[in-house]
Parts: sequence; structure tokens; C-alpha cells
Amino acid sequence: MKAMEPRIGFALLLLAAIFGSPAAPGALGGEPPLLLKPDRVFDGVSDRPHEGWVVLVEGNLIARAGPAAETAAPPEARVIELRGQTLLPGLIDAHTHLFLHPYSETSWDDQVLKEPYAVRVCRAANHARKTLLAGFTTIRDLGTEGAGYGDVGMRQAIEEKIVPGPRLLVVTRAIVATGSYGPKIAPEGNVPLGAEEADLATIPRVVRDQIGRGADWVKVYADAWSPGKGGRPTFSEEELKLLVATARASGYPVAAHAMTREGLRRAAEAGVETIEHGDGGDAEVFRLMAKKGIALCPTLAAAEAMARYGGYTPGAGPEPESLKSKRAAFEAALAAGVTIVCGSDAGVFAHGDQARELELMVDYGQPPAAALRSATSAAAKALHLDARLGSVKPGLLADLIAVEGDPTKDIGALRKVRLVLKSGQIPRE
Repeated sequence: MKAMEPRIGFALLLLAAIFGSPAAPGALGGEPPLLLKPDRVFDGVSDRPHEGWVVLVEGNLIARAGPAAETAAPPEARVIELRGQTLLPGLIDAHTHLFLHPYSETSWDDQVLKEPYAVRVCRAANHARKTLLAGFTTIRDLGTEGAGYGDVGMRQAIEEKIVPGPRLLVVTRAIVATGSYGPKIAPEGNVPLGAEEADLATIPRVVRDQIGRGADWVKVYADAWSPGKGGRPTFSEEELKLLVATARASGYPVAAHAMTREGLRRAAEAGVETIEHGDGGDAEVFRLMAKKGIALCPTLAAAEAMARYGGYTPGAGPEPESLKSKRAAFEAALAAGVTIVCGSDAGVFAHGDQARELELMVDYGQPPAAALRSATSAAAKALHLDARLGSVKPGLLADLIAVEGDPTKDIGALRKVRLVLKSGQIPRE
């Protein structure tokens, strides 16, 4: 860890110089309560929004929420009229990569191998700001992809208000089977791999080391894909069970990248809490996930972005086979009763555009209210944050956004964010 500290310290100083004073614009500390008066409130739980509700924010918490006639506010409260708008919980994206930017700009290999650490940190800070202003007040970042423990420093910078950004859960380097992941170079080369290698003998040490360096979750790649070979599992079921047991003994949950049926099955049997992507899943493996209460982050927007980079234009020409199989897997997961959590894989595509994930969920068959829950209450529960956020309820953190229109009828309304509150502070008004 000591070897990383100078890099992180330098990065934080650089970010402070870029973004200025640690004081967050619009902070409500010491200011009067806020009374928010939208046309309707989607509470993160119900199918229909509550017409005529208001929400009172005191400090960093939701103090009251209910019909305007029954929700008194102190006389000193500041009133914000949100005519024509819907107030809802701050959105959650459970699969992002702040240290990546769209592959149409720079390939993954070149980002990992050629971009200086300081440049990647500055990009990540910009990505965090864009994500927050787009209405995503909490994200889980699932790997720095060669940027070491930069996510731990970024989380600290956001918490200390050095830079604006969403609440951040991190996994640091993520864990891959030895020899299964990394930039494609000559076999004699020794370069950053984008994740940390482990096997049966080293899994406990690697898991404990990542937790000790600041991980909130542990991420494992249950399988891999390579040109000419396709997808294949990497870790054995025994190894995955050891990894999950090691993390669980310390009180940490595990997320698994899995894109093959066997990878999904092994990860589910091992007891991970979320599975990322799920492309190769079928009815049987999704029923196993539902039985074990394992949530799916489908990353639909990233799959579409990769198809676009290959020349696909939605609505013009046939849908690529990759998207047809993605759609089929998502439909099978819905039919099996798997909990769907919004996880976009932002970084493959532009940060701040995560609303595309919810648009695709609806396009692939999920009702708008259910898609909204996947980014609010369902996501909060899957991430063990439901006692703090994810719904509009007195006593929870005042993570709230207002959008023009009604997203329970038109999910595209999420692109019209007009107000953002994170813990009662206003980065966007």
C-alpha cells in the first residue's frame, strides 16, 4: 500500500488544483430546510407516482414526505417549486468503471498500457461529476482496469468534497484467474494486466489484501472471452467458493463477471451476491440465481455501445446477433424472477449517459416502474444500502432528483434532470 500512497496523494492534490476549494457548491450545511414541491413523487417502491406529494429535507435527511395538505414545513423553509416534474430517489448504477472512457476513443489495451496515471485520475474525476449531474447519486465502480487503487483515493476525494461525484463503492483491482486477463502482447512481456491474478493457493491473500486496501466489494471474473476460443470459465467452482467464503468471513460481498452459462452457474453455486452481464444465461441458470437471491446487472447499454462501435445503428438494419442473444438472456432472467439491478458498465460508453441502460431495460420488456426500482430501491437493497437510501422515506438520506415529465410513463424523462440532491446538498439546480 505504501508504494501507492505518493501516486494517490499527488492525484488528490492535482484534483484539488483543478476543481478548487473543497467546499461543495450548493451545500445546505447551516441553511434552512428545503420544501420540494413537484407535480408527483415516485417513491422508489410503488408502481405509480404519488400526485400532489411534497418532500421536506432537513440537513442531509428526508424529514417528511406526503400529501401537501398533510406535510407541514417550518416557516423558515426554502420552497423549491418543481412544476411539471417528478421527484424520485437519486439513481444508482451498480456497474461502472470511472477510470475507463469510451472504447471508440481509445481501445481498452491502450488505456491500460499507455495512458498516464494522472491523466486517468483526472478523467475519472470528470466522469464522477458527469455521473452525479446526470442524476446518479450512488455508483459501484467495478474495477480500475490498471489504475491500481485509484478508486480508493477517488472515493476519499468525493467524501472530502475535493471533487463532486456520486457516493462511491469500490472493488480496487478486481480478481482474475492467472493468465486469463490482460492486454494482448508478446508472452515475454510484463505489463499492467487490468486486474489482479489469483489461483487456489493465493485467493485468500489476494481477497484479504484488496479488502485491506479499501475495497467495499470483492469482484471476481468467473470466466473470460478470447478471439478464436470464445467464452470459457476460468476459476473452478472450488476456487470461487473459497473466494466467496474468504470475503464473507470478513463481512464483504462478492460480485462476479460472468458471460458464459457455466461461468454463471459456478458463480451462483459459489454464493456471489450479484452477477454482471449474464449474456450466456438460460432459464435453468437464471432460476438458480432467483432461488439463491442473486441479482443481475445486465449491462445492456455497454453491449449496445460495442455493437455501435462495430457499425450498428439502432433502427437501421437488422439487430446484431450479440444484441439478439443479450435480449434473449434478459427476457429469460425476467421470466425466471431474477432481481434486476441497474448496472450499465459505463466507461465502455460515456459516463453521464447511464439513462440509456434504463431505456434499454424498458425496450427489452421491463415495465418503466420496475426499471426505475432497479435503479433505486432494488439496487439499494442489493448493495446493502437500503437502510440509508433508495426510496423517498423519512429518515433516509436526502438523495433525490427531479426530472421533467413522468418517467413511469416515459423512461426517457430521466434524460431531463433538473434538480439533484445528494445527502441534502445541491450540485445541480
